[in-house]
Amino acid sequence: MKNNYTVRLEMKEDWKEVENLTREVFWNKYRPGCTEHYVLHQFRNRTDFVKELDYVIGENGRIIAHIMYCKSQIICDNGRIIPIMTFGPVSVLPECQSKGYGSKLIRFTMEKALELGCGAIAITGNPDYYQRFGFVSGHSMHIYYAAVSRDNEAPYFMVKELQTGYLSGIIGTFKDPDGYIVDDADVEKFDTNFSPKEKKKLPGQLV
Repeated sequence: MKNNYTVRLEMKEDWKEVENLTREVFWNKYRPGCTEHYVLHQFRNRTDFVKELDYVIGENGRIIAHIMYCKSQIICDNGRIIPIMTFGPVSVLPECQSKGYGSKLIRFTMEKALELGCGAIAITGNPDYYQRFGFVSGHSMHIYYAAVSRDNEAPYFMVKELQTGYLSGIIGTFKDPDGYIVDDADVEKFDTNFSPKEKKKLPGQLV
């Protein structure tokens, strides 16, 4: 990977470009169309959005990658609430993927998250990709994904300790932060602000 890129905080004037980037990356990936660009748009006005970890990678005058974080929590079986963080969407322009930009952004921001006092991160994603960063199955750490029965492991739900031992002895449940749940009608309305794209039902989509 060449070094003619910069890693910096997102600025307000980047918002439209970053939302378009996110839309391009996720369009027809998990469902016909996508919701990720609207999720990002909405999160910027939420109190659980972590502005200090809202980073982009810029190269040759354009933004090629972005990551967002939000505050989240594990609700323990004994009633304790353990504060953690969640990141995503993570977006890298299609033509810039498989060049290390996503890895650079994830590693960089996880270090920043630790500096901010974050003890652990929970995400949903591809285990084959995120294991390289030290993420492990939440089930293996006795942290369970609320959307799935505890009897069934959800390999796409993963956790990573940033502070060693932060999750030791913890048994509890993680639920996606409310900001990730959006109304399809609101997404449709928001999507009219972007260039038209064809929605397609493709093999492997989740919805």
